[in-house]
Amino acid sequence: MQYSPAVSTIAQTIQLSLSPVFMLAGIGALLNVLTGRLARVIDRARVLEELHPGSRGPEHDRHVWELRLLGRRIMIINRALFLAVSSAVMTCTVVALLFIAELAGLHIGQFVAVAFVLAMLLLIAALVYFLIEVRMSLRAVEVREELLR
Repeated sequence: MQYSPAVSTIAQTIQLSLSPVFMLAGIGALLNVLTGRLARVIDRARVLEELHPGSRGPEHDRHVWELRLLGRRIMIINRALFLAVSSAVMTCTVVALLFIAELAGLHIGQFVAVAFVLAMLLLIAALVYFLIEVRMSLRAVEVREELLR
């Protein structure tokens, strides 16, 4: 007869997996914010790309500067998205490993711990990139000195 875990054992495994599931909800919210920011940056870049050919002098220089800044922001947001999705994948791996270990009777606590730590490190890196991008975006909205005269 095959091994079949007790309902209480499965219930305990579900309880253990709740923390990673809450983490997944947070990562989902972060992904939503990042994709929203990416969409806004892309929209702004498209507007500037239309204005760029007809601009001259300081206005042209400002468009070029802002387009370069937008390009860097897009790159940083893409990195943050990659890291956040990687963190979500590792978090799902943690949940899967919890259930596999319980159902198969494996003693892989170290692998589960390493996967969770890796998920957290990826999330931390994504948040750092998010912070960098937010700080960078503030440079674009500074009131220029020439407008204050």
